[in-house]
Amino acid sequence: AKEVAAQVLSTDANPLEVVENVLAPAMEEVGRLYEEGEYFIPELVMAGEAMKAAMSVLGPVLVAREQTRSSPGVIVIGTVEGDIHEIGKSLVAMMLEAAGFVVHDLGVDVPAAAFVSKAQEVDADVVGLSALLTTTMRNQQAVIEALTEAGLRDRVKVIVGGAPASPGWAERIGADAYAENAREAVEVVRRLVGAE
Repeated sequence: AKEVAAQVLSTDANPLEVVENVLAPAMEEVGRLYEEGEYFIPELVMAGEAMKAAMSVLGPVLVAREQTRSSPGVIVIGTVEGDIHEIGKSLVAMMLEAAGFVVHDLGVDVPAAAFVSKAQEVDADVVGLSALLTTTMRNQQAVIEALTEAGLRDRVKVIVGGAPASPGWAERIGADAYAENAREAVEVVRRLVGAE
């Protein structure tokens, strides 16, 4: 994957377009196949490693290009407490970075308090909450409640995603937005921060 990414850069291709039009759809397809039971954990891990390898080559070029423009916003993102699913969240984080956002990826199994403290620390514009399990999606609501209790909810927007989430769920728990996939997440976050 590293070699292919390096070859792509040698052709003067736009690395952001490569991420948006090749890598993101490929990872979304892997996620779909996993959800349908055609792929299993080993395939997810292999795809994730290939994505990381490609981004280790493309990422620095994207960052260098974006440093010539000011960032449209600061994002804190993570998979909620009790959930260890990484690929979808990591893909969204990479796409947001590629779009020029400053992204603080808290990883997986993140407690509500950690989202709140990081949002305060970095003066976040948006908090992104991922959950892939119906049993953990309620923790998206717990983070929103914690942000409200901390007095941050009026200035920090919240976007939710993950297989069990939906626009209706986002509305029910008081989130500002929902995104079905990484590409949509970038568009939605741009809208939330007024960059579009």
